[in-house]
Amino acid sequence: MKIRIDHDRCRGAGQCALTAPELFDQSDDDGTVVLLNEQPPPELHDRARLAAGLCPNAVIHVTDEP
Repeated sequence: MKIRIDHDRCRGAGQCALTAPELFDQSDDDGTVVLLNEQPPPELHDRARLAAGLCPNAVIHVTDEP
């Protein structure tokens, strides 16, 4: 799995950091998403997909590529 973020569209809602704090944080400067691990281990794949689905601006893109 690989996670990609479209930073230009992030509005800092924070759903990703609340859903998967192991993978996402928010910038202290503007509150936008900070990706902590672009290739998470298998046990975090479901959380990554859930965070992507909950993002109100759909800025988190999850693919199954290695």
